[in-house]
Amino acid sequence: MPQFLRGKDEDLEKATQVDNTPVDSNISDEVIDRASDGAVPGESFEYGNSWYARVQRVAGRFHVEQRGIERVPENERTDTSYFNIGSMWLAANMVVSSFAIGVLGNSLFYLGFADAMLVCLFFNLLGVMTVCFFSCFGPAFGLRQMVLSRFWFGWWAVKGIAVLNVLACVGWSAANAIVGAQLLNAVNSSVPGFAGILIITFCTLLITFSGYKVVHKYEFWSWIPTAIVFIIVLGTYAHSGEWVNLPMGVGTSELGNCLSFGSTVYGFATGWTSYAADYTVYQPANRSRRLVFAATWLGLIVPLLFTQFLGIAIFTSTSLNDQHNKYHAGYLASGNGGLLGAVLEPLGGFGKFCLVILALSIIANNCPNIYSVSLTLQVLSRWTQRVPRFIWTFLASCVSLAIAIPGYSHFEVVLENFMNLIAYWLAIYSGIAIADHFVFRRGFGGYRPEHYDQRHKLPLGIAATLAFGFGVAGMVTGMSQTWWIGPIAKHAGAAPYGGDVGFELGFAFSFTSYCLMRPLEIRYFGR
Repeated sequence: MPQFLRGKDEDLEKATQVDNTPVDSNISDEVIDRASDGAVPGESFEYGNSWYARVQRVAGRFHVEQRGIERVPENERTDTSYFNIGSMWLAANMVVSSFAIGVLGNSLFYLGFADAMLVCLFFNLLGVMTVCFFSCFGPAFGLRQMVLSRFWFGWWAVKGIAVLNVLACVGWSAANAIVGAQLLNAVNSSVPGFAGILIITFCTLLITFSGYKVVHKYEFWSWIPTAIVFIIVLGTYAHSGEWVNLPMGVGTSELGNCLSFGSTVYGFATGWTSYAADYTVYQPANRSRRLVFAATWLGLIVPLLFTQFLGIAIFTSTSLNDQHNKYHAGYLASGNGGLLGAVLEPLGGFGKFCLVILALSIIANNCPNIYSVSLTLQVLSRWTQRVPRFIWTFLASCVSLAIAIPGYSHFEVVLENFMNLIAYWLAIYSGIAIADHFVFRRGFGGYRPEHYDQRHKLPLGIAATLAFGFGVAGMVTGMSQTWWIGPIAKHAGAAPYGGDVGFELGFAFSFTSYCLMRPLEIRYFGR
C-alpha cells in the first residue's frame, strides 16, 4: 500500500509515495478505499519538508513534471488527443537515424535494391507490433512501461530488465547524437564531432527535463520541417537520375544477408517497446484500444518506411562507375551526413540549411530515450525512486554524452551491433510479456493495477527469469556477429557469417519456456 497513507487522515492526499512500507493496521477501511487504486495525486509530491519535497516545489514553479513512476490518477489523465500519440512516434522516427538504417542494407549487408526494400518492409511491420500493443497499457492502467513489467517479471527480476532498458536508452541516445553530429560536420567540416554531439544532447535535455507535456508538444510539431526536408531530398535525388538498380543476390549468401539486415531493421523498429506505455500514461482509461493501437502504428510505420526506403535508394548511387562519384566521396568523408550533403549539393546554401534541419531532427528521436531512462532508473530501488525524475534526466544525458563522443569515429559498426543487441533482448522480453498477457491473464481484465507497488502480491518472477535465460540460450545459438556466430546462425546463410536469427529464436524460446514454467510457479507459490 502506498506510503502516503501513513499519518493523519487530512494529509493522506498530500504525502508522496516513495517506498512500499506495509500499511499500518490502524488505518480505517474508509481511508484504504480512498487510495485503493494505488494512484498518487500530483500535489502530494510537494508535501513535507524533506529535500525531495523542496526540490519538487521548485520544479513545480517552473511547470516541470514532478511525477515519476507513481500511478496517474484518473482525474489527471487529461491528454485526450489520439494525434498526440501518433505524432509522438511520427516525429521520433522521421529522422536521419532511420535513414541511416536503410543505408546499412547495402553498405554493410551488400543487398540489392529490391531485396533490401522487401526486408525493410516486412521486418518493420513485425517490429512495430509490440510497440503498438504495449502503448495500449498506458491508458488502461496509468502506469509506465517498466512498472507494468513487474506484473510479468515480479518485483526483483524486473530490476534486471530495467538495467537492460537503461543501457538501451542511453545507447540509443549516443548513437543518434553521432548521426546528427555527422550531418553538422557535412555542413561545415570545421564543426568537430564532439561539438555537434554537445548541441544535440543539450537541446534534448532542455525538452525532456520539463517532462511529458513538453515532450509531446515538441514532437507534435517537430516532424513537419523534417518531413518537408526529406521530401526535398527525395525530389532532388529523383531529379538527378542517378539511382542505380542494384541486382538482387541469390543463394545462401543472400539468405544470410537478408536475415542479418532484417534483424537490424527489427531492432530499430521494436526499440520503443520497452517504454511504449510511458507516452500514453496520461490518456484516459476509456480510450479505445484499437484507436490507440492504430495511432501508434501509423505514427511508426509511415516515417520508418519512408526514411529507410530513401536511404536504400540513395546509397545505390555510391556504386556509380564515375571517377568523381560525389555520393561515394561524401559518404567516405562524413558518413550519412556526407551522403545527404551530396544529394542536396545542387541547392547550394539552402541545401546546407536542410542538412541542419535534419541534424536537429535527432532531438525528436532522442527525447523518448532520455525521458524514459529517468523513469526506468526509478524502478531499480526505493532510493532511486526518491530522486526526482528530472535529476535522472540530467545525469543520463551526461552519460550519453560521455559515450557518444569517443564513439563518433566508429559509428557504422557500433550502430549495427547495437541494433542487433536491442532486437535480441526486446524479443525475449516481448515473448514473456505476451505469453503472460494472453495465456495466463487472458487479456487486460486479468490485471490488478493497484498491486503495482506491492511486492508480495506480484509474481515471484522465477518463471520469467528462467524463461529469459532460455531466451538468451536461443539468442546465442541464432546470433551472427563479428565476435560470435551461433551454431544455428551458421546454417542460415553462407560461411563465414551465416545469417542472424537471434531475435526469432529468443522470442520462441522465451515464449515457450514461460508457458511451461509459469503454471508450476503459480501452483507452488500461488502468485
